Amino acid sequence: MRVRALAPIALTAALAMTGCGATADTDVVTVYSADGLRDEAGTGWFDLVFEEFEAETGIEVRYVEGGSGEMVQRADRESANPQADVIVTLPPFIQQADGLGLLQEYEPEGADQVETRDPDGKWTTVVDNYFAFIYNTEELDEPPATWEDLLDPRFEGRLQYSTPGVAGDGTAVLIQAMHRFGGLDPAMDYLGELQENNVGPSSSTGALGPKVDKGELLVANGDVQMNYAQARSMPDLGIWFPAEEGGDPTTFALPYTAGLLTGAPNDENGRALIDFLLSEGSQEQVSSAAGGFPARVDVEPTGEDAEALAELMEGVEIFEPDWKDIEANLSEYLDAWREATDG
Repeated sequence: MRVRALAPIALTAALAMTGCGATADTDVVTVYSADGLRDEAGTGWFDLVFEEFEAETGIEVRYVEGGSGEMVQRADRESANPQADVIVTLPPFIQQADGLGLLQEYEPEGADQVETRDPDGKWTTVVDNYFAFIYNTEELDEPPATWEDLLDPRFEGRLQYSTPGVAGDGTAVLIQAMHRFGGLDPAMDYLGELQENNVGPSSSTGALGPKVDKGELLVANGDVQMNYAQARSMPDLGIWFPAEEGGDPTTFALPYTAGLLTGAPNDENGRALIDFLLSEGSQEQVSSAAGGFPARVDVEPTGEDAEALAELMEGVEIFEPDWKDIEANLSEYLDAWREATDG
């Protein structure tokens, strides 16, 4: 999703910098980001905050968007000659970026009010968010209650989840399945069975929302922030959380996190942008513009969107993944998933 004048600039800049080296430009900051915080109407959180940042500082934001893993892979390929200043991505890819040496230490202003941040100062949450599933509310009176219900033959060819290892939300499917079924092997047994219904790979989770809204798919994976924002223009898109049989629905936090890239050509501008994303004014717009949850605990979301989001999360059990284990063993988990699904 690329919108307003920023988008062509981002693409042109990315092409121009490839292979020829990035040079410092005091009036520019380049952002590599997972999708979800901008929208086609130009009313997403990034759209509004970037515009305010440009007006206040005179620094132009150049923006490149892709899957969570894709953005880390791109930054890693360019690590000998960095092209971007800031990366925004989801766990476990922000931890992966740190492990690859792609992040430099920086504690932004307001970070002391953020609960989910790296203790070594390599990354900070800017928008809180949760893993979720989506369904077509026109064709389904209610969503499938449990993970086992997703194996029903009625979903054959009308269920899809984004690709683990490429998309952050796709990797979240793997993480959630491991939690639900009690380990890697039983999770892979389940996902192997689910493959009978799965349409196939998708590098973008954001692309699944429109397919569900149109009825091409009945169910897909996603996250609260992105899908809540999409639902404003997609009337047949519903959000839900599968439960264990006889248990409560469960999910885990999947926040958008920002880090300053090692060797950033305009690292001072990168620092200024991350500070701005965490400013009280920017955080106060998270629920209304992004459909997410403020990262700062001292910013209390208000308004209809905040109330609707709080209601959506009622009764949902939230667990905490072992991100260090996931980052350390992600390659093994992805290999197991590919073997189980022939992905």
